Amino acid sequence: MAIEQLEQLESRYPFGQYADQAQLDLIYAYYKSLDYDTAASHADRFIRLHPEHSNVDYAYYLKGLSIYSVDRGLLARFLPTTPSERDILPAKKAFTAFSRLVAKFPNSQYTADAHQRLIYLRNLLADHEVLVARFYIKRRAYLAAANRGRYVVENLQGTPAVADGLAIMVEAYRNMALDDLAKTAEQNLAHNFPDYPGLTSDGQLSIKRAINNDERSWLNIITFGLLG
Repeated sequence: MAIEQLEQLESRYPFGQYADQAQLDLIYAYYKSLDYDTAASHADRFIRLHPEHSNVDYAYYLKGLSIYSVDRGLLARFLPTTPSERDILPAKKAFTAFSRLVAKFPNSQYTADAHQRLIYLRNLLADHEVLVARFYIKRRAYLAAANRGRYVVENLQGTPAVADGLAIMVEAYRNMALDDLAKTAEQNLAHNFPDYPGLTSDGQLSIKRAINNDERSWLNIITFGLLG
């Protein structure tokens, strides 16, 4: 009912004193009614029409929240996957939206919350890179796996996935007989993450893999390797 009334207000009095507030409230109303795509679209529209508005930071924040929530809907709660296993595009878009809010409005009341969400999203993006790298390891695409692991190490420092990125580099380089690169990655892993599972007392990484590509679960088969 609120959406209907606000849309009528905006359409009948597009230049009225309440038009801007109606546009902001529409974003929130769509967000609360779980129509996240429409909420993000209205937020984009407000930012485009009112780039200097005193409350444009709120539009940036709601845009980020809306995109952030796309992957966290009711269906996702029942899927047998972690967030990093699902479509990562909403997380990337949300990260961009929150990053713009933080950069443009460092003193906004919404910036602190945006910072916390950026930490979560950064960890999520790093976990996704590790997930893809492990998929490549299983498919024996070792160069692709090493590149994914190196990307985490070089670009996503501070995330828990960095240790996994180094371990993946060790395994991938070993399988490509690039012993010097494998040793360097192993030394970095032992130096920075001495308690990492699989590290022996002398800093050697023991990698145990029991992968049989011929034995796939029914879930793995019907989802073309995405699940199971």
